[in-house]
Amino acid sequence: MPAQNYSTMSEFILFGFSAFPQQLLPVLFLLYLLMFLFTLLGNLLIMATIWIEHRLHTPMYLFLCALSVSEILFTVAITPRMLADLLSTHRSITFVSCASQMFFSFMFGFTHSFLLMVMGYDRYVAICHPLRYNVLMSPHDCAHLVAWTWAGGSVLGMMVTMIVFHLTFCGSNVIHHFVCHVLSLLKLACGNKTSSVIMGVMLVCVTALIGCLFLIILSYVFIVAAILRIPSAEGRHKTFSTCVSHLTVVVVHYSFASLIYLKPRGFHSMYSDALMATTYTVFTPFLSPIIFSLRNKELKNAIKKNFFRKFCPLSS
Repeated sequence: MPAQNYSTMSEFILFGFSAFPQQLLPVLFLLYLLMFLFTLLGNLLIMATIWIEHRLHTPMYLFLCALSVSEILFTVAITPRMLADLLSTHRSITFVSCASQMFFSFMFGFTHSFLLMVMGYDRYVAICHPLRYNVLMSPHDCAHLVAWTWAGGSVLGMMVTMIVFHLTFCGSNVIHHFVCHVLSLLKLACGNKTSSVIMGVMLVCVTALIGCLFLIILSYVFIVAAILRIPSAEGRHKTFSTCVSHLTVVVVHYSFASLIYLKPRGFHSMYSDALMATTYTVFTPFLSPIIFSLRNKELKNAIKKNFFRKFCPLSS
């Protein structure tokens, strides 16, 4: 193809919310704003509670703190721009801003998956190897695990972003999405490398998704086997209750992620893609603090205790 047919894109137009009725946009703005604020406050509350309560200074809650940080940063990287676009008719985004948004969304998304995998490993060690738990999950080792999850998320996020933005974009600059979504952006790329890049990006995303999920499932196979060997029903229930919140978040996270990345091609439409992507971006981080606060008895009691200590001192 001749070189003059190519043009360097300086900005893109985010067209995703144009699929929704205009009268619905203020309602979505209010709904997503409330979810955004609750996500921030909920995760900050979890982090503050773990910081205050010394008995929660354990590997499981260290990983939960790291997960809360990734939830907050993922939400901050995507949602404010989305909220602004809901009330604006000028939905352009610069080339650099688009690349930055994609990098941070992938970075925190991959980091989130890696942290869920590490939390599954933590539960596996605690239940299957309790006598070696303090050795295998020492503060030094836990810090290394958290650092590796962030490093892995950063490297994969940077790799995917660099691969995509090394392509040449020509023709239309309209992205049929509410963010710089990789598959929507790749539809604007030109050249004979586009197909191989699409396959490469999908391979990285699906491999990370399936790989982490496989290791989580493997951890729970051993966990369930160990729990079934506990003679008393009360002991089995008490042991499994330490895994319920993590397992619930895993199901929610991977269910929505699978709908986006593993959905058959025939089921794609601009409206459904935008709806599922907004749900994954806003609703999943919104649910996580609720799940951990309600399903984790120890954390729930610590939040109640510290809430009443701060705001209702006469009740203590």
